[in-house]
Amino acid sequence: MRRKLIISLVGIMVVAYGALILTIVTDSKPALGLDLQGGISVTQQAVSGADCTDASMQLAVEKIRERVDSLGVSEPEILCQGDTIVTNLPGVENQEQAIQLVQVTGAVYLRPVLQSCQPLNIPDPDASTTTVAGSSTTVAGSTTTAAGGPSRGVSAANTTPDTGAPTTTVAAVGASASTSTTTPATSTTASGPTTSTTSPPLDENGFPIQQSDPNNPQILPLFRSDPAAYCYVGPAQGTGEVFQDNATATVIPGKGWGVVVDLREGADGEDVWNNLAGQCYSAADTCPTQQIAIDLDGSIQSAATVQQPTFNGSVEISGSFTEDDAKNLARVLNSGSLPVELELQSVQNVSASLGEDSLRAAVISGLVGVLLVLIFMVAYYRMLGLIVAIGVTVSGCLLWGVVTWLSKSNGLTLSLSGIAGIIVSVGVTVDSYVVFFERLKDEVRAGKTLRNSALRGFQGAWRTIVIADLVSLIGAFVLWYLTVGAVRGFAFFLGLSTLCDLVVAYFFTRPMVLLLARTQWMERRKVMGIEVTPQGATA
Repeated sequence: MRRKLIISLVGIMVVAYGALILTIVTDSKPALGLDLQGGISVTQQAVSGADCTDASMQLAVEKIRERVDSLGVSEPEILCQGDTIVTNLPGVENQEQAIQLVQVTGAVYLRPVLQSCQPLNIPDPDASTTTVAGSSTTVAGSTTTAAGGPSRGVSAANTTPDTGAPTTTVAAVGASASTSTTTPATSTTASGPTTSTTSPPLDENGFPIQQSDPNNPQILPLFRSDPAAYCYVGPAQGTGEVFQDNATATVIPGKGWGVVVDLREGADGEDVWNNLAGQCYSAADTCPTQQIAIDLDGSIQSAATVQQPTFNGSVEISGSFTEDDAKNLARVLNSGSLPVELELQSVQNVSASLGEDSLRAAVISGLVGVLLVLIFMVAYYRMLGLIVAIGVTVSGCLLWGVVTWLSKSNGLTLSLSGIAGIIVSVGVTVDSYVVFFERLKDEVRAGKTLRNSALRGFQGAWRTIVIADLVSLIGAFVLWYLTVGAVRGFAFFLGLSTLCDLVVAYFFTRPMVLLLARTQWMERRKVMGIEVTPQGATA
């Protein structure tokens, strides 16, 4: 029994203090939220009366996240609240770049590919032109096909050739799927939204992050390509509204994962698609590569080579898709049939100095509160109050280590509301000690020895501690699940701190008190204001 208690006590202290030392040595710390670090908060709302869906809003959130991540913003917070999207960008100071970065439409454009997708010679950020690599390129790798008719046989899929230039093909069922495309070098000015006072933000490859400009040619990145590739596409000749919202990712016999989607009938559906498909199939000047690009907010989701001139009823897109790729494209097509239009509602700047002031105030208030609690516990419980002091440091070190790890691995940010949740949780932690010590005091008053009182006291108190902490956890979970923003951060950190309290109560407080209760030194001292004799009598 004694050995298990020592192992438990030493183990939890090694883990807690070891985690603190590790964060210090590696100079790791939790990422701070907008209210503690400063930055910009941008609020956008769907256009009144717009026929958008939850899927469209979520896709818009994901596109914003992709853009923000490519800019390297530290731990952004993107919240979807009904028809409103709030984007908090900690550490960002340029308001115009922030607005440009988060303004997405969710609109899907169908654009002819003027030059096959391939790696770019990335220019200097201050240069005015961007040159696509000019050597002859043979498209290799997996292929994609697309066909129409009652059989729903149409396919088109992304491929990643050995040259690192992802491409796609579209072909009639039974037609050869391979294609070779040689394109000359093309020099063009990278278009995209700009402002008079700042240049567009750049992606990780140094290329401007652009909005879709459906009226002009653009060089746009190919989604999820490795290595990164870019496509030179022409003006849009249609939108995702040519599709019905029934795109489905499925395994197509003999072709692997793909997407099947129906075309809308008439001038707004099949006619639009077939007009562009006909140009690409015949390799017209407007579509020399025979490829149709599916563009979502400045990112090419698929570039498919057309292999039949007309389509009837449906399109089947297949090729070198993984399951995730197929599901993503299906979601894009479904969202594109009902694109969300977002209007800028407000932009708020939080200065870095204000964030520092908030952090300083939060830390000072937390330390003062904990200190007052510890003074009270030592004054009331005497020697046992020191156990509370040590236990609070163990809880703090353990919580700091967990929060730092979650910040690095899962993007958790520590906000002002999170600090409030941690401070409130100190009361939960102290309650556990009070329940245990009061039970211990009752046992000693009943005439039992301190050693027996400690064991029986914890057994009786543990059930109460667990129930009380479970109530806090349930409340924290409900708040986290039903709310967003600051309240959700408060709930998460309150719940996390409560879990740490359960761990510390069992693996630190229990063995510490039980081991001390076995010592003669403890029996000769005045514990909890009660004089304890070796026989267990009280005075």
